[in-house]
Amino acid sequence: MSVQPDGPHGPLIPMPDLTPDALRAAVSRIAPSRVPALTQHLFEATTNAQQTQSLAPLRAFVHSWAVFVAIERYPDRAARLHELERIVDAGDQDPTEVIAEIQQIREAAEKEAGL
Repeated sequence: MSVQPDGPHGPLIPMPDLTPDALRAAVSRIAPSRVPALTQHLFEATTNAQQTQSLAPLRAFVHSWAVFVAIERYPDRAARLHELERIVDAGDQDPTEVIAEIQQIREAAEKEAGL
């Protein structure tokens, strides 16, 4: 794992290595209710990788869960993302600026995860 927690506004956990086991351990600490979804996604990615003889499904799995962990390990950032997603889902306003902010959060998480 990289970066260590650094105070009340720092991450809940360090960013894990980008392996299925490390990502599962991180998810179990920051969002335990999501472990079954991660496990199912890993099973599907492994099956698809075997069937297609391609690592692309496993790369997509790592990318998806690394971004999830990078976002969720900062509670304020995760709460803001969830709020923005609710705004888009409600459809009550022009989503252009909201979607741009969502994209900024996701891009920052990708960079933080080294993707």
